[in-house]
Amino acid sequence: TALGLVPVDIPTDPQNRYQPVAGDLGGLDLSGLMVASPANPTGTMLDRDAMAGLIETAQGQGAAFISDEIYHGLEYEAKAVTALELSDDVYVINSFSKYFSMTGWRVGWMVVPQDHVRVIERLAQNLFICPSAIAQAAAMAAFSEDAMKVMEVQRSEFQARRDFLVPALRSLGFSISRIPAGAFYVYAGLPAGQEDAESFCSDLLEEEFVAITPGTDFGFHDAGHQVRISYARDIHQLEQAIARLGRFVEQRGAS
Repeated sequence: TALGLVPVDIPTDPQNRYQPVAGDLGGLDLSGLMVASPANPTGTMLDRDAMAGLIETAQGQGAAFISDEIYHGLEYEAKAVTALELSDDVYVINSFSKYFSMTGWRVGWMVVPQDHVRVIERLAQNLFICPSAIAQAAAMAAFSEDAMKVMEVQRSEFQARRDFLVPALRSLGFSISRIPAGAFYVYAGLPAGQEDAESFCSDLLEEEFVAITPGTDFGFHDAGHQVRISYARDIHQLEQAIARLGRFVEQRGAS
C-alpha cells in the first residue's frame, strides 16, 4: 500500500495446504503473485508441481512471480523447492533471520531477473543503502562449515519440538489439519466451544502468561477460530506452556 500497490488477498484452505493453487488466479488480473514456502503461519510448503503450476499460470497472465523463501533450510521430511529450480524469470527473497538465527541483523538477499537488477539497486539506494559492515561479516561467517553444523543441529531440534507439540495440542482439543513441513509454527483450530481467537489469546496471556497469536493477524478467511503457536523456544518451555494451556482450556470449558 505504501508503494501505491493494491493488495489482493487470496483465500486458502487446508486441502491445498493453505497455499494458493493455479485455479485461484482466474479473473484476478494480478500484476504479481507472492507466495511463501515454508509459510508463516502454517509451516506448509509448495511441492515442485504446485510451484511450477503457480509460476506458469502467473507468467501466462503477465504477472510477476515472487517467492518468499526466508524459511528455507528449516524443513523436515522434504527439502523446500526454490522457484529458481523452475524458472529464471522469478523474484526470490531470502534472509539470514531464520535458518541462520540472525533475526534483527537485517541481512538478506534477492535474486531477480537480469533486467530488474538495476531497478532493485535504485530502490535499495533510496531505502536503506546496505546492511551494516558488521552484519555482512557475521552473515559471511554463517556459511562456515562449523556454523552449518550448528544450524543442522538446531533444525533437528525444531523437528523434535514440532513432534512434541502437535500431538500435545491435539490432546487438548486443538485441530491441526496440516502438520508443519517447515518453519517453526503450528496453525491450529481452537478446541470445541472456543470460537473467538482474539479473546482466547488475550485471556491466555493475561491468565497464564502464555503468548500465542490469533489467526486474524495473518488474514481473514476462516481465521477467527485459528491460532498460530510458535515452537522457537526450547522443549522444556514448550512443556510448561502446554501444561498452562491445558489448565486454561479446562477452566475455560468449565466456565
